[in-house]
Amino acid sequence: MIDRILFEKLKSSFSEAFWFIKTNKVRTFLTALGIIFGVASVIAMLAIGNGAEKEILAQLELVGVNNIVVTPIPDEENEDANEDDEESSKTESKRFSKGLDVLDAQSIKKHIPSVKLISPEIVMNTYVINNGKQNPVKLVGISPSFFEASNVTLDNGSAFCDYQIKNAMPVCIVGKKVEKKLFTGESALGKQIKVKDVWLHIIGVIEEKFISDKAQENLGIRDLNEDVYIPLNTFLVRYKDRKIITDDANARNQNQNGPQQKIPRGNYHQIDKLTVQVANSNQLKATAEVLSKMLRRRHNDVLDFEITIPIQLLKQQQKTKQIFNIVLSIIAGISLLIGGIGIMNIMLASVLERTKEIGIIRAIGATEEDVILQFLSESVLISVGGGIVGIVLGILSAYIIEAVSGIETVLSFSSITVSFFIAVLVGLTFGIFPAKAAANKRPIQALRSE
Repeated sequence: MIDRILFEKLKSSFSEAFWFIKTNKVRTFLTALGIIFGVASVIAMLAIGNGAEKEILAQLELVGVNNIVVTPIPDEENEDANEDDEESSKTESKRFSKGLDVLDAQSIKKHIPSVKLISPEIVMNTYVINNGKQNPVKLVGISPSFFEASNVTLDNGSAFCDYQIKNAMPVCIVGKKVEKKLFTGESALGKQIKVKDVWLHIIGVIEEKFISDKAQENLGIRDLNEDVYIPLNTFLVRYKDRKIITDDANARNQNQNGPQQKIPRGNYHQIDKLTVQVANSNQLKATAEVLSKMLRRRHNDVLDFEITIPIQLLKQQQKTKQIFNIVLSIIAGISLLIGGIGIMNIMLASVLERTKEIGIIRAIGATEEDVILQFLSESVLISVGGGIVGIVLGILSAYIIEAVSGIETVLSFSSITVSFFIAVLVGLTFGIFPAKAAANKRPIQALRSE
């Protein structure tokens, strides 16, 4: 019985509130603007934050959680770096570095206990010929540990076996985009392609991985889907070994010009990238320091390499984005606060305008609770209406931001639900004071007001 009476009261209050809002459309809309923009801002900001989080996790998957990346510095860059320091230049000219090579990789694996696996890579820009058509491609020489270090899995086929690796067999694994480009509508397995001057037998196709342009730029990641992979030994035997070519050229230069004159050797490094994966992420920094000292000693104290820890770069990016999202969320929260204050101001003005009405309904038997419920209903309806419009605007804003700026946004049901309930809570919170102010008016004084 009590529940039915309460239900009838709520029904009557919301019906009256709806009628009042309907007759004051412009004022209601202006009152709800703060809620609309506040809710829309919260949804849009959370969508941007979720998108940033998703991008960070995707990049972590690409670079590997516990990876350290060693990249060589060509001789020209060393010259530019030291040209302002005469003493350093004189000292450097007397030193010779063999460059980053396969022996470095073997030594790291053997002497540093924290290293789980190591993955050297050699990259060459070349072309592939199939059915009389020539297409640009990156040819990458890899070790078997490349797939684990780079979180790459095979979609079809098999990985390189020991026999193929040791005997430098002309076999390859291609990226998904290479398969689609060269063998449209059919599988590449078992087919042959001519990469530069060598015919390669395709034994596998890697699973397609989405790699954004931003990730490629920030982390130095290639689009793995567009590469052709061959065993490292196959690359060195059948294509190019820069170590042999550079050593021969250096010997000729020394015979012609004397051992003291330094001649830039270009890219004399045998490998183009060395990924070192440690067993525990806590060992990343210590391993990187040991790695740096070891390589400097092996390279005759010549700093012709660079060591980076991608996860640290990503964590710094994540921290920056989190701070940015917090600031934007605070701004969105301020919009909701202003919206709530707007509701309170309008409701207070409404109380003053409707003083005589309040006196009449009190005189015919309405209680203080009835008056409070009446004004709270109006406040909540304004907030709910503003919240619904804000949700629609926030969803549209998220899609527009992604389309215009290229920033990935991820909408979640939880963020929309939270935003809606915040809007309702704002209506309740900021509607209580005006409702109590209306209920506290004495019926006789209210009836006397003009």
